[in-house]
Amino acid sequence: MPPTKKAKKAAAAGGGDLTGALPDAMLHRILSLLPAQEAVRTCVLARRWRHLWRSAPGLRVVRAAGRPPATVEELQGFVDHLLLLRGGSPLDTCELSFDQIRRQDIPRVNLWIRHIVMCKVRVLVLHFHPHCQLDKLPLVSQHLTRLELSGLILNDSFLDFSSCPALDYLDIVQCYFSSSLTNITSQSLKRLRIIKCYTGSRPHVHATNLVSLHLDTITRTPVLERLPSLVKADIKLNSQCRDFCSFDDFSGGCNHEFCGGCRGVQAENCVLLRGLSEAKNLALVAETKMFVFRRDLKWCPIFRNLKTLLLNECWCVPSDLSALACILQHSPVLEKLTLQLFSMGPKHKVEMKGSRHPSGVSAAMLKYLEIVEVKCEVVDESVLDVLKFLSSLNICFTFKK
Repeated sequence: MPPTKKAKKAAAAGGGDLTGALPDAMLHRILSLLPAQEAVRTCVLARRWRHLWRSAPGLRVVRAAGRPPATVEELQGFVDHLLLLRGGSPLDTCELSFDQIRRQDIPRVNLWIRHIVMCKVRVLVLHFHPHCQLDKLPLVSQHLTRLELSGLILNDSFLDFSSCPALDYLDIVQCYFSSSLTNITSQSLKRLRIIKCYTGSRPHVHATNLVSLHLDTITRTPVLERLPSLVKADIKLNSQCRDFCSFDDFSGGCNHEFCGGCRGVQAENCVLLRGLSEAKNLALVAETKMFVFRRDLKWCPIFRNLKTLLLNECWCVPSDLSALACILQHSPVLEKLTLQLFSMGPKHKVEMKGSRHPSGVSAAMLKYLEIVEVKCEVVDESVLDVLKFLSSLNICFTFKK
């Protein structure tokens, strides 16, 4: 569509730039998507552009395309002046990403973050490499709704979000929990992701309004306090997790002097399952030697709301299907069960779909169960044992390759 007369007149006034005919709100949006260095350079385009960048609601101090890695040492003068000239202009989103941070740079970075928080930022993304130790003071913001952290050394104080009453989403990726006892505390948090993080001890999650939880590749399984609002949880514990028994003890109590995973865990109560007991949808996947899930079954709660459940082979140890039996017995309203056995997927060579016969042994225990899926690479003896167990619950299968 050709530009209107009004747009042509505005373009002529702006020095022939058709983009200059756009309203300020749209230009601010465009500037918010640019790296900060490029956004500032637009001040030379025309008189109208001179100060637009100062009030853009988005700020991205990141590595620009085709540029060398962004380091604090090289950008400190630029960022200092950038924040000074912006003053207290409100920020909707802000991203700070640096590929190199020296020890002496950390106080300056902490000051930048505090200034950005004072600008009422709603979405804050912090990505640092190598790991950076942030301020030990907790964040205080009435406006922060989303926080994404990557490459940070996190302490107990920083993870106390009780002074961030609007915080809804927390994403922690490739971070290091430095405290011997780390608490993630928030009364407003609804979505939490912790992925590829190192923890010296078990973090404790206190988030009573949490709706969605995703844990994947964490060195110590966190202790989940009561999560009464939880709807969905996806838990994956792989071999990098230290809750791993080197001597095939699935109770978490072999206490062998050379087993760093099991030692000292006997005194702890239920770690995961009690906190997950209110969820409607669960995916519980772990390496076979992981003992956390099976150990938690000693205190297994009733999953009163659970409708869909995905499990892998760690729940089906050869010649011992007691873990699978236990969680099914404690899931009275379960509607769909998926067993992903010795197959990572997403494509599986063998898929079997089954359903419960309305009469028989399982009628009382699984009376709402409608769909059972078994996915695997090959139907070997271990898979056959699982199928026999399910058959004893009056579940019949059809095969699909």
